[in-house]
Amino acid sequence: MGGRRQAVAALVMAGALALATAGVPEAAQASTQVRTGAVPVSSAVSAAYPPFTAPYKTLKLGAKGSAVKALQTRLKQLGYVPGSIDGRYGGATLTAVWAFQKVQGITPTSTVAKRTWKALENPKAPAVLVPRGKPDRVEVNLTKQVMVLYRNGVPRLISHISSGSGIPYTEYAMWNGKRQQFSGSARTPTGDFKTTWRVSGWHRSYLGQLYNPIFFNGGIALHGALSVPLYPASHGCVRLPMHVAEILPGLLGTGVPVHVRGRFVR
Repeated sequence: MGGRRQAVAALVMAGALALATAGVPEAAQASTQVRTGAVPVSSAVSAAYPPFTAPYKTLKLGAKGSAVKALQTRLKQLGYVPGSIDGRYGGATLTAVWAFQKVQGITPTSTVAKRTWKALENPKAPAVLVPRGKPDRVEVNLTKQVMVLYRNGVPRLISHISSGSGIPYTEYAMWNGKRQQFSGSARTPTGDFKTTWRVSGWHRSYLGQLYNPIFFNGGIALHGALSVPLYPASHGCVRLPMHVAEILPGLLGTGVPVHVRGRFVR
């Protein structure tokens, strides 16, 4: 059994290293072995991460230089989305840092210091919410406010989100030529859904503007937003950073399972 585990881990590592050069942290060659239970998914994914030596330089928002570039490169290797690998610590890199910190159990902050660097050297995979889920799926963790896109059973994209605030709302908007009242619970329902229709670019709804929305539960969508804070703030949709919403439609097809779990505690 030990030899089998080593062989599978080697396959996973080979796949990940080959794909990392293209910015894809996905060990597709070993996904069948992982899904059939040869090794636990979390262990296999962790084994696939390329080695990394952190510079251990404290970084704050607005920082520039080689340490920022190392941070961005590592985040991209792990499936997070830091934006351009340009050595500039801006908003896109910040939301990737937040997502990574939340997955690692670190209170999200804009400062990258010793604890975050150490976790980047020895990262944990995201908690699997649906162990027997399909190899291609989306998991939305409301507790951690994180979305994970799985491809071939392996995390391909991990993002910070902001879901429904849970605060009942009443909004007034011009809709179908007249001023109307809209009320709701501002809750993102948990459950099992599938991606349905989508819109490219900005889509105007009666509750605001959605960028590249991918709907999965009636009028609830994964979509880009100009504001994606560190707390649930939407009317019920799953807000994504704009640069994540830019690439998500190319990775997520129609009819793909979307599993929403958990509850955010303020």
